[in-house]
Amino acid sequence: MDKLPVWFLDVADAKRVSPHMARITLTGDDLADFVYAEPDQQVKLYFPRPGQAVPRLPEPNADGNLMAWYQAYNEIPDDERPWMRSYTIRARDAERNTIDIDFVLHEDAGPATRWAASAKPGDTIGVFGPSTMFARPVALSHSIGAADWVLLAGDDTALPAMSTIIEWLPEDAVAVAYIEVNGTEDEQRFDTRGTLTTHWLHRADAKPGHSDALVEAVRDAVFPEGSVFAWLGGESGAVRALRRHLVNDRGIDKRAIDFAGYWRLKLTQDDAPTEEDMAEAMERVADAQTSSA
Repeated sequence: MDKLPVWFLDVADAKRVSPHMARITLTGDDLADFVYAEPDQQVKLYFPRPGQAVPRLPEPNADGNLMAWYQAYNEIPDDERPWMRSYTIRARDAERNTIDIDFVLHEDAGPATRWAASAKPGDTIGVFGPSTMFARPVALSHSIGAADWVLLAGDDTALPAMSTIIEWLPEDAVAVAYIEVNGTEDEQRFDTRGTLTTHWLHRADAKPGHSDALVEAVRDAVFPEGSVFAWLGGESGAVRALRRHLVNDRGIDKRAIDFAGYWRLKLTQDDAPTEEDMAEAMERVADAQTSSA
């Protein structure tokens, strides 16, 4: 078994993409072996606790045993164990030996947001991945290529992943995107070879997770003709509502929908999963097994 992909990377640059989005550029010698194959490629990030210059992580074991490494991570005392969050690689620049990670900045800041808001060159962060051990079950390149058009729907937390998909689209691809952000100032520009129609949805005075703009827009949309592959991301409740609508009201096959609840209203990633979270996880596993059968 190969060595576990555990890296320590340093901040090379930190800037604002929009008022509520920070782009942190990371670099390090370990990136020489960093494989960036498809869009929506995720990694685990480990944020140092107060007083730590470098997050405390176990040494990767020689036999690549993930469970042993993770057990050692959990055995680190609570006040020293780094916070862990999942993020999408926004871009990889092999020539500069860097990767970009985009962070949504919001008022109710957790450890990831607090770190990103104050990150400066020289700061160090821990990274696990990319790895097939927690890879997405859907091969996006195959799914997109097999459909007549692509539906993308999500809030600003899904914007980094959606951006990678949009930029990856081949010339003959047709995509329609519904993206919920705070306001006009948080809209972004995309470069793509495909044909893209973007619908920007503004929360106005509503807090994240309290707006129905995204779900209502997709429900009211007139879809193009032909088969569709749908990618959904954002707040878990909204993602579940969108998926139910596509399956129950639009008759779209579950296997043609990739979905990810990036965050939960009133709960953090440190909180225990709810029954809905567990049901969603089991369904993702079942879908992955069906797709690979």
